Amino acid sequence: MQAKATGEQTSLAWRKRRAGQRLILGFEGTTIPAGLRSLIRQGPPAGFILFARNIEEPAQARELNRELASLLPDSLPPLRSVDQEGGRVQRLSGTAWPSMRWLGNADDLVLTRQVAFAMSRELAACHFDLNWAPVADVSEDSGVIGDRSFSADPDRAAAHTAAFIEGARAAGIACVAKHFPGHGMASGDSHSELPVVELDRPELERRDLAPFRAAIAASVGGIMSAHVRFPAWDEELPATLSARVLDGVLRGDLGYSGVIFSDSMEMAALDDWPLHRRLSLACSAGLDVFLTGHSLDLQWEMFERLVHLQEGSALQDDRAIRSYKRVMALREAALLRRPEKPDVSIVGDRSHRDLAVLARARGMG
Repeated sequence: MQAKATGEQTSLAWRKRRAGQRLILGFEGTTIPAGLRSLIRQGPPAGFILFARNIEEPAQARELNRELASLLPDSLPPLRSVDQEGGRVQRLSGTAWPSMRWLGNADDLVLTRQVAFAMSRELAACHFDLNWAPVADVSEDSGVIGDRSFSADPDRAAAHTAAFIEGARAAGIACVAKHFPGHGMASGDSHSELPVVELDRPELERRDLAPFRAAIAASVGGIMSAHVRFPAWDEELPATLSARVLDGVLRGDLGYSGVIFSDSMEMAALDDWPLHRRLSLACSAGLDVFLTGHSLDLQWEMFERLVHLQEGSALQDDRAIRSYKRVMALREAALLRRPEKPDVSIVGDRSHRDLAVLARARGMG
């Protein structure tokens, strides 16, 4: 009887561990909330995301990342992440990096690698491990994505996506390419609604998938799904919840075997699906890790529901095991055998500022 109870406890402990490893957690402010510390003790997360609201200056970001790492066991070091795309999306102050459209306009792959390397050296100095970049969407200037994308030309966007990933990896930062299978032609913003892309399948495959193929060939650290519906593949569900898109296109057609991350689970694009349904569909579709940036209550609920999903379904239990293995493989690739972290004084270094100015000048044509 005692042996059975111990076995059940061990199984529950592993379900909690696997559930925690399917979460990237954010929080408000520059100190770690007590409630988040409690959640971390229940199920150590895959990692954390810092936003501008969490960062006062580079040295403070480095110390906060050190404190976050200290809360997890040595066997599960966190992936500490940030959105540092350049242009209008950069959370770490110092060098004012241009948007990626400037690099696409310059169309110099060496320059793109140099910018990605320098940007990533700054992140490494602040003890980040993972960057939610590059944007691999193919987008016109006027789109929702706009200048966050390298180019409206699929081949040019693909080449610079790969170059960015290579430059970042040389500096010790893993990249997550986004937003699969392509947010560039969406007219709506998934923060506030569910966008729809009405292109037919041949056009989607020719146009939007090219940069993701290049990212996979460049050994990208992860791929983020789009909260966008693509009727050519799935008339009902957005990509984040769609097995036809994630298992069928990304894992099947493109042969991707790495970690699939969600975009923020707090976006309005997913409001039509209750949380338990969102999680069940996403896990069944092959999504590995969920990003939650704000609500502690939502983070707790997601953790508990991910534990229960494993209890209620052998298929979901198997999915959780496979996701756990993918996260562990990413952790090993991202955290081991990487260059020594530079001093935090490198953030905003004169040579970096000069490189940013050069990239803008070259991008003007």
